[in-house]
Amino acid sequence: MTRTQPDLRQAAEHTARSYYDSADADTFYSRVWGGEDIHVGLYESPDEEIAAASRRTVARMAEIAQVGTGTRVLDLGAGYGGAARQLAHRTGAAVHCLNLSPVENERNARLTAEQGLDELVTVATGSYEDVPVEDASVDVVWSQDAFLHSGDRDAVLDEVARVLRPGGRVVFTDPMAVDGLDQSSIQPILDRIALSTMATPGFYTGGLQRRGFDGVRFDDHTGQLPTHYRRVHEELVAHEEELASSISTTYLANMKTGLQHWVDGGTAGKLTWGIVHAVRG
Repeated sequence: MTRTQPDLRQAAEHTARSYYDSADADTFYSRVWGGEDIHVGLYESPDEEIAAASRRTVARMAEIAQVGTGTRVLDLGAGYGGAARQLAHRTGAAVHCLNLSPVENERNARLTAEQGLDELVTVATGSYEDVPVEDASVDVVWSQDAFLHSGDRDAVLDEVARVLRPGGRVVFTDPMAVDGLDQSSIQPILDRIALSTMATPGFYTGGLQRRGFDGVRFDDHTGQLPTHYRRVHEELVAHEEELASSISTTYLANMKTGLQHWVDGGTAGKLTWGIVHAVRG
């Protein structure tokens, strides 16, 4: 029996939520990345600290999207909310975080309150394929390395177009397959995210153009992808003994293997990563 698009959406949401809500995943991401920003960084050197490179990605995206005091930002797939807090603290933007994982959202809300930013940063549990936000009510739609988990990326782009005001900006990153790739060659990565395909730069840029966006661009930072996953792998190996006291050996072994697949795919020129951005017409 062929699965319908709603079935694929629900299956992908269930897979992502179950994974990020697990104790193993929550412990790993909060320990390795410090529980703040769990997304791909822009590295100035191959051995730079992950957190510093991650903050640089947020700063670059904020500059592109012209985020400033009072800007209404919707962060889709916000994770632990590190980007939202950085935006609120540094620019005075008002950021609404939407994320599937209640476990991540609880940590986000707690860290936000501890840092005194809960008047600027709000947190909600929900899907970026069905965004509980009014039409044309957002200045900037923001996302980092989240859309790859979607079972219906066209629906995600539809929602981005719906919630942005005219003249509003979308800015996001996502690990992608290169355009034209036979994606069977990255099957281990597809198995890792439990989906049959990854998006490509052409899918996103073409999809935004068809939805009436102007100035659509993909700023290609392909080399950052293997650098980032290599750095995470290095941190895992360096701290594996202490992590093993609170994370299952199966999870750690699978994570090391999965990280290496991302490194290999990026190094082989099969994967790409960068910043997609555009203006709502």
